[in-house]
Amino acid sequence: MAAPSDRTGDAALARAAALGDRESFEVIVHRYGPSLYRYAARTTGDPGDAQDVVQEAFVAAWKALDRFDARSSLKTWLFSIVAHKVADRNRRARAVPIDDALMDAIPTGGGDPFAEATHQELVDALDRALRELPYRQRACWILVEIEGMSQAEVAAAQGMTPDAVRGHLFRARRNLSERMARWRR
Repeated sequence: MAAPSDRTGDAALARAAALGDRESFEVIVHRYGPSLYRYAARTTGDPGDAQDVVQEAFVAAWKALDRFDARSSLKTWLFSIVAHKVADRNRRARAVPIDDALMDAIPTGGGDPFAEATHQELVDALDRALRELPYRQRACWILVEIEGMSQAEVAAAQGMTPDAVRGHLFRARRNLSERMARWRR
C-alpha cells in the first residue's frame, strides 16, 4: 500500500488505520488535531486540559477505529469523542473560564493602534460573553461558527437531535447578541 498523503480521503485513512497503519492515523491526527484542540480549549477553558482531552480522544479513536462505521464523517466522529471527553471532564470538575489568549485577535494590518486596541476589546468582550453561555450553547456556537460544522454534524458530535442543536444555537446567538449590543454600529 502506498503511503497516505494529505489528499487521501478520510474513509480510506480510517480503514487503513483500523488495520494498524500508523502513518494513516498520523495523517488523521495532523488533519483534525488542531480543530479538535481549538474546540477542547474553548470548551474546557484550560490549554492543559484541552491537550489531555484531545490526547485521550485520539487514544480512544485509535482503539475504536475498527468500530467506526462511517454513518457520520470521520470529522464528526472525532468531535463526538472529544465532546464526550470534555463532558466527562466537566462532570469531574467545574468548568474553568476560557483563557483570554485563546481568542487571538485577527491582525488589522493597518498598524493603527486605536483600531487594534478597539479590535482587541471586541475580541475580549466576545470571549467574556462566550464564557457566560451555558456549556451546550457555547459548544454548539463554537462548532458551527468557528469550526464551520453543519448543524447535523454538531448534532452527531454532541449526541443531540438537530432540533436541539438549532435551539441551543438560537439561544446562544440571542444571548451573544444581547451581550454584544454595545459593539453594534
